[in-house]
Amino acid sequence: MAISKKIAGFLSSASWIRKMFEEGERLRAIYGADKVYDFTLGNPDVEPPAAFKEELKKLALNPVPGMHRYMSNAGYLETRRAVADALSAGHGIPFTPGHIVMTVGAGGGLNVVLKTLLDQGDEVIVLAPYFVEYKFYADNHGGRVVEVRTGPDFQPDLAALEAAITARTRAVLINSPNNPTGVVYNASCLAEMGALLERKGKELGTTIYLISDEPYAKIVYDGVEVPSVFQAYRNSILVTSHSKDLALPGERIGYIAVHPQMPDAGLLVEGLVFCNRTLGFVNAPALMQRLITGLQQEKVDIGAYREKRDLLYNTLIELGFDVVKPQGAFYLFPRSPLPDDVEFVRTAQKYNVLVVPGSGFGLPGYFRVSYCIDRQIILNARPALEALAKELGLKK
Repeated sequence: MAISKKIAGFLSSASWIRKMFEEGERLRAIYGADKVYDFTLGNPDVEPPAAFKEELKKLALNPVPGMHRYMSNAGYLETRRAVADALSAGHGIPFTPGHIVMTVGAGGGLNVVLKTLLDQGDEVIVLAPYFVEYKFYADNHGGRVVEVRTGPDFQPDLAALEAAITARTRAVLINSPNNPTGVVYNASCLAEMGALLERKGKELGTTIYLISDEPYAKIVYDGVEVPSVFQAYRNSILVTSHSKDLALPGERIGYIAVHPQMPDAGLLVEGLVFCNRTLGFVNAPALMQRLITGLQQEKVDIGAYREKRDLLYNTLIELGFDVVKPQGAFYLFPRSPLPDDVEFVRTAQKYNVLVVPGSGFGLPGYFRVSYCIDRQIILNARPALEALAKELGLKK
């Protein structure tokens, strides 16, 4: 065999998103792009804010000598200071540049964190539904994922979380606003989670870290605010990127922030910097670090996302689908009208409607719909969605 048995096994079950994208390519070749309604990808369709373009223009016209050379593996001091200042203001806790490590996106950041924390066989608890790559990230570093299902509103089930914690639990990994549900975990739940992890850590004589993956933190609606994980628990680590809030997914720029009051925070940061280097990332992209230094208060215009959320949510509700209204990100996660979510996805394909089964996010019985797409696709999809709902007995 040309590749390892483990990777061969992963490939067979790895990504429903990839499979559905490939199906979309096939259908577009047959029917034309305007007759295929692809809701599969979480690829921002808005442009970066004007301030980003201005900064890019300034650097292009006035290059800084040595701007493309190596820097500290943690990132430029001025960039980390800008991030620390923004976090201090946003979380009410004083951060310094020494608590920040710039990374190759949030995916790179999560791998750096898990490499730093995990020994062989350690467990990372994730709350289902969850971003499917988490289990591969944990496996990269000798760990294994333990899935804990959320409640009917997709808020964490703390009793189930407590039952899943063992002496091998090294971290709990959360994602809020959540991909795929768009749900924001509320402040009281986070506070209770922090208290639970503190208590269980003392009982087991270990430290359980709370890792918060927050690339959608600035994409929230209806006055909702994302609670501070740092206010909830001192053994917390925030990992994020500017892929979504500045619409820069292809530029791979993010950071890790360590709670300043965490015991041995300095040692943890040393480990993060070492792993950033030895995993082969070396450092976050130099140009992007310089560009985002002055953009910590910027974000894309979320008005277009809100409009598309409301349009698609209202359409699905009118057609009889059961959907929790998302508070953030750019996804909906309706309940599948069929017990088998994969069968539902295949039924939807008959109408050129492409969605991702909940099985791909660790929660069968649902399906994910992404609305970071052209508004016209949502409008054009209405007749196909109506026909699908009618076939399944939803639309009377």
